Amino acid sequence: MKTILETSRFFLRELNMNDAESFYALNVNPNVLKYTGDKAFDHVDDARDFLQNYKEYEKYGFGRWAIISKSNQEFVGWCGLKFHPETDEVDLGFRIFEKFWNQGIATETAKACLDYGFSVLKLQDIIGRAMSENRASISVLEKCGMQFSKNILLDGQKAVQYSISKT
Repeated sequence: MKTILETSRFFLRELNMNDAESFYALNVNPNVLKYTGDKAFDHVDDARDFLQNYKEYEKYGFGRWAIISKSNQEFVGWCGLKFHPETDEVDLGFRIFEKFWNQGIATETAKACLDYGFSVLKLQDIIGRAMSENRASISVLEKCGMQFSKNILLDGQKAVQYSISKT
């Protein structure tokens, strides 16, 4: 297990093939996927295929990381940074199991990822995107110090883009 960073309650580590069952379970909940534009996996093998082909760490040196509870080693969701080569942007993203919502997990891990992006990866700017109706994710972006930058379309739906720059 390659731990990338940690917060007071969680380890963030690279996703791996052992995460397939949890990754599948996270990505079949319609409430979790509601504002993502993603479709649910049809089978756990789809999650395995995704993880097998997830090469962000090798290509860019970072990516989305598994959130693991320090108290019981449970897979809580994922949080991390994603490079978009077509726009030369890095975005912050997170996805948490519904049973863990409203516990500050997304905010705690997102702040740690932003800090890592600026201090370790030496990024200058990081963006965050959310569907306009997704008040919870917008709130996380704001709690992390990100500022509204523009309205956008995301998967054909009204969305917002937030940003933060290295201080």
